[in-house]
Amino acid sequence: MQGLAASSRIALVVFLLSMAAAADGRKRVVSSSSDEPCTKMTLYLHDILYNGVNNSQNATAAPATRPTALGTTYFSNNTFFGMLVVFNDLVTEGKELPSGNEKPAALAQGFYFYDKKETYAAWFCFSLVFNSAAHKGTLNVMGADPMDEDTRDFTVVGGTGDFFMARGIVTIHTDLVQGSFYFRLQMDIKLYECYV
Repeated sequence: MQGLAASSRIALVVFLLSMAAAADGRKRVVSSSSDEPCTKMTLYLHDILYNGVNNSQNATAAPATRPTALGTTYFSNNTFFGMLVVFNDLVTEGKELPSGNEKPAALAQGFYFYDKKETYAAWFCFSLVFNSAAHKGTLNVMGADPMDEDTRDFTVVGGTGDFFMARGIVTIHTDLVQGSFYFRLQMDIKLYECYV
């Protein structure tokens, strides 16, 4: 029994030391108020869905599955229930897509799937991948998107690089929809736990 207790203590000490070293010498900052995040920014996600015909050069997203019969046959509103979409979307600081040699602020890489039969709703899981002079690293984001709501909140569940172990909220707003193949989301990002 004593051998087990001693090995448990050793394992606990090793775990705690590894957690202390995990911050890579950075200082943890936790916001004391929901009005004062330690980092905030506004970005725009541009989703250009492949239309199956003529936009393969510009498409940044494509269905990986078809909607189920339940979402298309039994409901006249075609909610795409069960359809999974994989994306590698451009993310910009302004509302416009980058032109020429202009680089995006980040890429949003992940997926969403339509998860409601009666109305449009989806569930998102993606990483914002930053590789610019302003930021390097990732923010990992996930959450439900009840599209009928004006704003929705996704959770920041972690990050790397400049956003090491970040926690916070991404409030999204559908800024623009053009037909069935393009939408732009405004993302107001507020991080309440940061390492600096």
